[in-house]
Amino acid sequence: MAPLTGEVTRLLVDLSSGRKDAVPQLVALLYDELRRIAKRYLRQERRDHTLQPTALVNEVYLRLVDQPQQNPQNRAHFLGICSHIMWEILIDYARKRKSDKRGGGEQPLPLDESLVPGVMRPEQLLDLDEALKRLETFAPRQGNVVVMRFFVGMSEDEISKVLEVSVRTVKRDWEVARAWLNAEMKK
Repeated sequence: MAPLTGEVTRLLVDLSSGRKDAVPQLVALLYDELRRIAKRYLRQERRDHTLQPTALVNEVYLRLVDQPQQNPQNRAHFLGICSHIMWEILIDYARKRKSDKRGGGEQPLPLDESLVPGVMRPEQLLDLDEALKRLETFAPRQGNVVVMRFFVGMSEDEISKVLEVSVRTVKRDWEVARAWLNAEMKK
């Protein structure tokens, strides 16, 4: 499914060896996939969100160019890095939009319900980000599974290859992480 797989691999090697000029070429080759990920993120945002998928991909590009050297292992890992950057961009926007501390007394929704398109409020997005950061401090692999599965839309098989663990481990990590995040979001 990846366009010009050999070219993407060569550019990933170039990027890992410190060649920043590989970033624009990688983004161009993977642009459709990056837009798909951006659309998925933005479907979870409020309907009047000012960012569009193209703008989100452009923001990712700018941050990739400014970041220290990346060492993506493969195409999926690079897309995971880009997805994480998208998440950070949306969190920054949510922080700017937050006006009523902690949602004005509204009850938090469980993780699965709070991430239904059009339902997530900026306060919930910030709460989820904080919970995900706490999870990543003591269970980084589980945090990666959440990001790759939920936000990037990767399959369990793809995640297992990127993380170099079994599909069964990915399934277990997802279930444990989701339960823990649901509990955190209810607090």
